[in-house]
Amino acid sequence: MMPRVIKIVVVLETVLIAASLFALGGTAVGLLLPRLQPEAAAAVTDWLAGPLPDSWFSAQPADLPAESPSADDLFAPFWQAWEIVHDEFVDQPVDDVKMMQGAIRGMLESLGDDQTGYMDPDEYGQANIPLEGSYEGIGAWVDTEGEYLTIISPMEGSPAERAGLRPGDQVIAVDGEDMTGVPAELVIRRVMGPEGTAVVLTIRREGAAEPFDVEVTRGRISVPSVEGRMLESGVAYIQLSSFGAETIGDLRRTLRTLLAEDPAGLILDLRGNGGGYLDSAVDVTSEFIRDGVVLIERFGDGREEVYRANGDGLALDIPLVVLIDGGSASASEIVAGAIQDHGRGWLVGEASFGKGSVQNWHPLRDDAGAVRVTIARWFTPDGRSIEDGGLRPDVEVPFTDEDLAAERDPQLERAIELLLSPSAVVPGLPFAADGPPRDSAVSHPRLTRD
Repeated sequence: MMPRVIKIVVVLETVLIAASLFALGGTAVGLLLPRLQPEAAAAVTDWLAGPLPDSWFSAQPADLPAESPSADDLFAPFWQAWEIVHDEFVDQPVDDVKMMQGAIRGMLESLGDDQTGYMDPDEYGQANIPLEGSYEGIGAWVDTEGEYLTIISPMEGSPAERAGLRPGDQVIAVDGEDMTGVPAELVIRRVMGPEGTAVVLTIRREGAAEPFDVEVTRGRISVPSVEGRMLESGVAYIQLSSFGAETIGDLRRTLRTLLAEDPAGLILDLRGNGGGYLDSAVDVTSEFIRDGVVLIERFGDGREEVYRANGDGLALDIPLVVLIDGGSASASEIVAGAIQDHGRGWLVGEASFGKGSVQNWHPLRDDAGAVRVTIARWFTPDGRSIEDGGLRPDVEVPFTDEDLAAERDPQLERAIELLLSPSAVVPGLPFAADGPPRDSAVSHPRLTRD
């Protein structure tokens, strides 16, 4: 049985690479057709009687297309290089698995598409965590930018929390092995592991005289994609962290709970949401848009596929603000772009990431990882491409380091202000806060990201 192919519009921090070979058959046919001189046309009806005269074909060598090489001929240099490495490389034995993975990466990198790529088994597993909704590990949000993997915060009720890990803890060793100079992604892989097994983390903590060991028993960690609550202002707040298989069910349950409290408005927070399943994005958008186009897919052969709202949303009329930033990508941009084009609500925050393509993920046989292939570009209902430019918010509000240090969220504050001030005019837009009309004359220019 062939592995399941998943259509995804997620953006990954890692640069990825992949290939598609399905069109080779048709291409080969086109290459093998000879080019006929005009005089051949008069004798076309006689062609079945025998071979065409040589004079019918162009005498110019440049006009004769070369035949496609066979697979054996094409890969002969590859296998020659493979054998040379095995025979002559100084450090033997070589790692055949790494060589195979490197060959796939190199092949796919030649396509020049950052969103097409190969993921080794570990990368593929980690990429699926936010989409599947659970994983096996210690349950902590971490920072990978520093010298050492650093705990941002343990998840509530997680093994990390029960073991006493705190925000700011640095993981300087795992099971006694020094992590100095080890990339954070590799450290994460060593911290993760099967449920019920133990891992010993050597922790450096501010205020502690010496590093110390913490033993954590790994567990099955649930990663909620939807969190919601009522704010003191009487506004409902929902944060989506990904667009996974369970997102729409979680969202509908959260909406029912919050809408029962008759909120003055709703804030949908898509900041830092890197995307997920395309179908999930359509379902989420349908909770807020009564009908109409959600997005348009355009394929390389000129075909188009139009996705429309499904018509059974729970939050179709409540005043709405969507928060976005540079981490809002792919599926997040589908939702935000549709809401903006339909005039359904305001976008508040900073320009989004700008990823306007759709990928299929193909798991490889024998658990050898996966390739992800860009199959289409997507466009907003008004036909806008957000590729490399992102969505421009209706109300631009920066979030500075000073805001973070002061634990202040000016974007959320501005969203609340819009929803609670019916007379407020949104800067730069020709409508007041009682709701942006669908047929507004406002244009939404793309932003350039450096």
